[in-house]
Amino acid sequence: MNAKALLVLAALSIIAAALFATPAQGKKMSDPLNVSFKPLTKPREAWKGQVSPEAYAVLFEEGTERAGSCALLHEKREGTFICAACYLPLFVNHTKFESGTGWPSFNDPIPGRLATKTDYKIGYPRTEYHCARCGGHQGHVFEDGPPPTGLRYCNNGVSMRFIPKGEPLPALRD
Repeated sequence: MNAKALLVLAALSIIAAALFATPAQGKKMSDPLNVSFKPLTKPREAWKGQVSPEAYAVLFEEGTERAGSCALLHEKREGTFICAACYLPLFVNHTKFESGTGWPSFNDPIPGRLATKTDYKIGYPRTEYHCARCGGHQGHVFEDGPPPTGLRYCNNGVSMRFIPKGEPLPALRD
């Protein structure tokens, strides 16, 4: 292979790498669907200085905020809802709907962003969901949502932050 062909091949490799690269963790990103991450092993207590006491009680003690108390309940702008602890994008605005419950509700999370477990705290089984990266409690999922999923992800507003479209997503927080 001659030098000219090697140069062309090298240039094409660099262009392909730039086009198809996944954003690195810790860099600001604008596409919530294209954020790579690894689950954190950070102890729950370590989050106390990084989130408000109200957010800590919900995220890491699995509490519930009072219905109707969150400004995100009425958020209607285009944008992304991220975990209030680690900033992982969880939902995009077009999956949010008015459920009448008093908590922000969504019918479809960003794929791979939530982990679930069965919760028996009120005497019967419910599906509880958490941020797949930091383990922060977000809410419960029910089978009474709108099409196309039929699911209602009932989220504590204090467990999330909203980033309007056009603003860069913050770097994932460790």
